[in-house]
Amino acid sequence: MLFAVIFTDKPGHGHLRARHLDAHIAWVAEHQDSVLVAGSLRVELGDVPKGGLWIVEAPSKVAVLDLMMSDPFYICGLREKVEVLHWSKALDHKVMV
Repeated sequence: MLFAVIFTDKPGHGHLRARHLDAHIAWVAEHQDSVLVAGSLRVELGDVPKGGLWIVEAPSKVAVLDLMMSDPFYICGLREKVEVLHWSKALDHKVMV
């Protein structure tokens, strides 16, 4: 199953994001078999990210949440809110990022 995971970071905690960014990127790379797409979300391009978005392939929401709890950004307390939604891909072609 595919899931969209929307993260909202705690306001004013950009220092946690900066401190744990390298570990988070390494974690995403290690889990790219499940975390198919991952990236930060900003209001404007140069802003500090307000959160993030993942597209995850997993057998259940519980599996997604278990995976997320091992992410350095979650462990360090950066995340204020997490929403896990079932996602249905509209087109069958691959998106180039």
